[in-house]
Amino acid sequence: MRNHAAVILDVDGTLVDSNDAHARAWVEAFADSGITVAFDQVRRSIGMGGDKLMPQVSGIDEPSELGQWVAARRAEIFRERHLPRIKAFPRTRELIERLAADGFALAVASSAAEEELGPLLELTGASDLLGERTSADDVENSKPDPDVVVAALRRTGCAPGRTVMIGDTAYDVAAAKRAGIEIVGLECGGWTRNALAGAVAVYRDPGDLLNHYDRSVFRSLLGTGAREAPGPGQSVNGTF
Repeated sequence: MRNHAAVILDVDGTLVDSNDAHARAWVEAFADSGITVAFDQVRRSIGMGGDKLMPQVSGIDEPSELGQWVAARRAEIFRERHLPRIKAFPRTRELIERLAADGFALAVASSAAEEELGPLLELTGASDLLGERTSADDVENSKPDPDVVVAALRRTGCAPGRTVMIGDTAYDVAAAKRAGIEIVGLECGGWTRNALAGAVAVYRDPGDLLNHYDRSVFRSLLGTGAREAPGPGQSVNGTF
């Protein structure tokens, strides 16, 4: 029997260690078009959809002819050069299994294109538990707009107050907040706890969250009488 509560999961930088690979693919695709962009600038923009990243780092609009060429080239580079070397963070499947065993409805909310999302989820070893998925292809506006989170929330059938997201960027935090749900941040995507301000709690990675699961917001959401989770704005990384 389900607990009528849900967890929405980001993927890149949250479940799989792919943020650097995405940034490199963008830099290489721009270079192939004769445009130089700084890796650090692109890296800070990973977590947005390409519709927002592209004009921010290069001034090029994605719907333009050049924008479409760069986007297609980036997808090709990512698939051929970088995807084969990406791995899931340690204990990612274990975390997803724990959430599923506790009866949470699980849904994915990713800024990745659908053709990339499937292979990335396969890397977690828990793709079978993540049937409800929303990607950049399902919505008009990508993160930090809330569209993809709202779409995932609808698929869970749960109320915002009974739903928590897990993400790794400030764009995830903004999207979750705009969708009216709380979010737990993970630092493994490269963002600091200060940058994840607004998350109800911050952990290093999926394994660290698992280590403190029994006093996390997830246990509180299930109404098990476990130790109360930290309030909004507080962070956890092994200790309160």
